[in-house]
Amino acid sequence: MSSEETLVDARGHRCPVPTLRLRRALEAAPAGGRVRLLADDPLARIDVPHFAAQAGATVLEQAETDGDLSFLVAKP
Repeated sequence: MSSEETLVDARGHRCPVPTLRLRRALEAAPAGGRVRLLADDPLARIDVPHFAAQAGATVLEQAETDGDLSFLVAKP
């Protein structure tokens, strides 16, 4: 299991931009790769897990600190 993460900072952008950036990063990642998405749009709480489920990816972590959301997503 690789501990290498790709960081995607989509703070300041509204959905669907964070999810689109996550999709692009996952497409570029190797199998088993991980992408950490940072977002501050409350809709990302719904959109990111929904997108991950559709893409077959796994949300490993989901955290929120002072309105900033962080998702760690693993590519299958």
